[in-house]
Amino acid sequence: MGSSPTQRTPRTYLSQNDAIMWTIESDPLLRSTIVGVVLLDRPPDWDRLVARVEHVTRMVPELREKVVPVPLHPTTFRWEPDPEFDMSYHLRRVAAPAPATVREVLDIARNQAQGGFDRTRPLWEFTLVEGLADGTAALVMKAHHVVTDGIGAVQLAVHLFDLEGSPTQPIRPPSDDVAPTAPEIHGVAASLREVIAHDIDGIVGLARTALPSVVPSLLRAIRDPIHAVTDTVQLVQSIGRTVAPVSSTLSPVMVDRHRDTRFELIEVPLDALRSAAGHAGGTLNDGFLAAITGGLRRYHEALGAEVDDLLMAMPVSLRTSGDEAGGNHVTVMRFTVPAGVPEPDERIRRLHDIGRRIRHERSLAHTEAIAGVLNLMPHGVIGAMLKHVDFLASNVAGVPVPLYLEGMRVNGYYPFGPTAGSSLNVTLMSYAGTCCIGVNIDTAAVTDTELFMHCLREGFDEVLALAE
Repeated sequence: MGSSPTQRTPRTYLSQNDAIMWTIESDPLLRSTIVGVVLLDRPPDWDRLVARVEHVTRMVPELREKVVPVPLHPTTFRWEPDPEFDMSYHLRRVAAPAPATVREVLDIARNQAQGGFDRTRPLWEFTLVEGLADGTAALVMKAHHVVTDGIGAVQLAVHLFDLEGSPTQPIRPPSDDVAPTAPEIHGVAASLREVIAHDIDGIVGLARTALPSVVPSLLRAIRDPIHAVTDTVQLVQSIGRTVAPVSSTLSPVMVDRHRDTRFELIEVPLDALRSAAGHAGGTLNDGFLAAITGGLRRYHEALGAEVDDLLMAMPVSLRTSGDEAGGNHVTVMRFTVPAGVPEPDERIRRLHDIGRRIRHERSLAHTEAIAGVLNLMPHGVIGAMLKHVDFLASNVAGVPVPLYLEGMRVNGYYPFGPTAGSSLNVTLMSYAGTCCIGVNIDTAAVTDTELFMHCLREGFDEVLALAE
């Protein structure tokens, strides 16, 4: 880890999916801020940390670029280098307030997530939290989702962290690293010319990927018109499920929304959760979702409410081996899950079937085109749909071995995804044999967070018991 800089091709334009996330943030409830809380056994040397982060920013162009609108093209945005990039703004250090525990670190992370971003600057901020009562420290890493997705964040961590306790990355002057940057565009006319070229490239690219299947599709339609029509109908139905409007929450209690949130943590042994899910014929992700839905069922019952199905949203990775580190390569799929089933093994089996169906949705191959159409809709329509999702969940494969930051061991790496209008977001990232789970709770939807966390932990316990 801490590898030398490699030449990366900078992204020039936001994808259609990213453009949706960027524009709907006019509503603060729909911000797409992701946060990572890294717990360290000791504070790292500040000067070396500054040099390390400076090095990383020169390897990853987006960390020194800002998003700007394209004139005369309201749904198109591009990356441009920030000529006033200020490292001291993006990397900070603070002392933890009394009593200086992990709780205070989580509150700092929560406050930073709620604050959004200065859109005139690159979309990331790191804060070193020192002075914890037990002598440990924490690094709070905040980034916009258009900069990276969960898997991309893990890939970028390769440049920030080491595998050994002794730092192996040489600290070099910033001039030693050369970051590729997007070409400069001067004036509205020049910008418009490039946008037209960008649109033409998109059309050509679509044709290039679509044409190889056109002739076989036509031949199949001539030889077997019934099956050809069936395929078309199935695709339309799949797209319909992807964009179907939602007018109300399925939960009878998690209905209100506001900006106040709370961050919480859960730790679960990775092998135990995988083994428990496997006993019921499911995957790690199936066990993870079964634990969440079990906790939600218990929470509703504790409040005297019944719940059957809940509507959840989950990112589905579209990242390929050819994609560079960083970047956002996910689409979000919505589907109902069986929260009312009391037996954890039965929930796992049902969730496994649902997951298999989602992974084979035909609309997945057309998410960018779908997003392009949604971008033409009023943003309030999209926002209203998101606010009726009951909860979000995400499972990110992390790093299986211990990491170090300038010689300091990483004791835990906890991800916090945005609620994005839902009542809560539960995100799991595996690290060194542990499922590090971050829970981001909208406290208007979940009014008793202590009770909810108790129920959620019981949900994980009942799933883990399957392994016994």
